[in-house]
Amino acid sequence: MSARRTSPPEVYLPPSEDIPFNPRVPGIDYGVLDRLLGYAVRRAQIVQYELFIAGLARWNITPPRFSAMVIISRNPDLKLTELADVLGIARSGAVALINSLEGMGYVRRVPCPTDKRALGLQLTDQGRADLQAITEAVDESDRRGAQALTEAEQAQLLALLAKIAGSGASA
Repeated sequence: MSARRTSPPEVYLPPSEDIPFNPRVPGIDYGVLDRLLGYAVRRAQIVQYELFIAGLARWNITPPRFSAMVIISRNPDLKLTELADVLGIARSGAVALINSLEGMGYVRRVPCPTDKRALGLQLTDQGRADLQAITEAVDESDRRGAQALTEAEQAQLLALLAKIAGSGASA
């Protein structure tokens, strides 16, 4: 016997300056979309993305730029190909990403001590300083986006999303 699925409650969030996207418009029949996990995740991601962009506009930081800065800060002399693998992007995409961060004064290429043919990536002093403030802004936008959930629900959601992401790797 299968569990009965119910539609999500009609919650209207009026568009705001920070979140112009409304994931549930009253009076709209979403049909099969209401029971699709991927659709729900994507709608939530749009809200989180818009909060992120609004909170980080002053630095011109996008989610890929932030992710790259965090990974580089935590992994000294990481190579460009390794960054591409970690972020799940093509090497050409990683080159463009690093070129933009380098142009912003946040990242520099340095000789890699373990591979003389390769260059490693490091944050500049400015990159390290701004990353701290950027991370605080990201934490705040994340808190705002998850304010409808308790801490336990947030932890559960993170665990469930990690489980889904892990199952996709073996498919």
